[in-house]
This record gives sequence, C-alpha cells and structure tokens, in this order.
Amino acid sequence: MNKLALSGTVSDIQALRYTPAGLPLLSFQISHTSEVIEADMKRRVECKVNAVIIGELANTNIQVGTQLKTLGFLANKSVKSSQLVFHITHLELI
Repeated sequence: MNKLALSGTVSDIQALRYTPAGLPLLSFQISHTSEVIEADMKRRVECKVNAVIIGELANTNIQVGTQLKTLGFLANKSVKSSQLVFHITHLELI
C-alpha cells in the first residue's frame, strides 16, 4: 500500500500551471517538524517534501506559510527520474 499522511507548512510554491490534458497542477514544498519515538527514544524529525496537487483541488488558496494536513501517495517525479514527489489527494487547511 502506498499511502502518506503529512502535516506541515508550505515553504515554497510555484505558479499554478496546467497538464497537457488541461488539468490544473500546483507544485509546492511542505516543511514538516515533529518528534517521534524510534527505538524507544525521542527523535526530532525535520524534512522538506516536494508535493503536487492535480485537478480541482489545485485551485485551493495555498500560499507560503499556509499550514496543511494532507493525505496522498508517493510517486516518481517522472519516468526518467527516481526523485519522489508527494501527490496530494486530500487537503485540510489548519
């Protein structure tokens, strides 16, 4: 199963564009900070994740600094790239 839930803050955003099929596409970066338990010890986690929204959800008013809770899946950026991108399928502004 390929399912990811991530909360964080939009730290970078690109202009809305459209796919060749005419679907709106929004690319941005989510900055996440939290504490987790790993091997019975607290660990501070910080990461920046490249994300994309395709379809009507891409028209959501998102700006740098917007806080989000998201659900989606991971996929390669393209056929020729092994870089992962988080494809968001559900979004909640917080």
